Amino acid sequence: MVEKRKVVIIGTGFVGMSTAYALLNQGGINELVLIDVNKEKAIGEAMDLSDGVPCSPARMVIKAGGYEECKDANIVVITAGASQLPGQTRLDLLQTNAKIIKEVTQDTVNAGFNGIFIIASNPVDILTYIVQKTSQFPTNRVIGSGTVLDTARLRFLLGRHLNVSSKNIHAYIMGEHGDSSFVPWSKSYVGCKPLIDILKQRGELSDILEKMHEQVRDEAYEIIARKKSTYYGIGIGLTKIIKAILNDEHEILTISTFLNGEYGKNDISMGVPAIVTNKGVQEILQLELTEEEKQKFDHSYEILNEMKNKIEL
Repeated sequence: MVEKRKVVIIGTGFVGMSTAYALLNQGGINELVLIDVNKEKAIGEAMDLSDGVPCSPARMVIKAGGYEECKDANIVVITAGASQLPGQTRLDLLQTNAKIIKEVTQDTVNAGFNGIFIIASNPVDILTYIVQKTSQFPTNRVIGSGTVLDTARLRFLLGRHLNVSSKNIHAYIMGEHGDSSFVPWSKSYVGCKPLIDILKQRGELSDILEKMHEQVRDEAYEIIARKKSTYYGIGIGLTKIIKAILNDEHEILTISTFLNGEYGKNDISMGVPAIVTNKGVQEILQLELTEEEKQKFDHSYEILNEMKNKIEL
């Protein structure tokens, strides 16, 4: 009997469909269901994607459907909600998207879903918190995309600067998926060598670290200014999380997850490195941060906590 590997994507906008397209190209699931308030669009997207199945790595059933499809799904990915507009921060989206995500979560749970939630809608950290509180799922089974995309951007830029494969860059962005994110440079490596040591040897340490983080932080705004929205990078990032779960990869990813005492924080979802398995979050890795890095983590927490306190659950 073939193992069911079913993913439901709620929201057929650019992010949802970039994720669906990445899944079609990479394979690894055998059923994909698209849900959207615009049912005709969901049907059309499913038809269009299905035309590519003969050219994909493996057979996949792709269809549009309703929330009843969530009942036997392994993973439900939430990408629904308003998009970030030029000049708008992710946190500006909070009031608009909080209500949408709460309703989506309730409908999914009421349909009998008992798998793992992945949230990509922004502001992702707060909305991940809302999904967990609304669903009352165990915290390990509610995962936000967090700083997975930010970390990928950082590794790409560092790899390009150092002329090293980004796969050998072991650096993370933590905290809010947004302006208060930070890089724990003290825990950043190229292969097995500290990044700081490499930069010192090259005589580049003075200002490159902050410039690199600023470039990562501001890239989304630059992309939005040029093409209105970002979706390819996060689509592939979401696919990475999905496959880490379905394949039980025990991969370390900087996802947004609920903190219960880790890093001295409680009752908040933030981007931290965590081991992701077929059970969801197996373990949150607690890094020994420097005092400066702790202050940056605290700052990010305070911003998110302030926003969290403005929503009604």
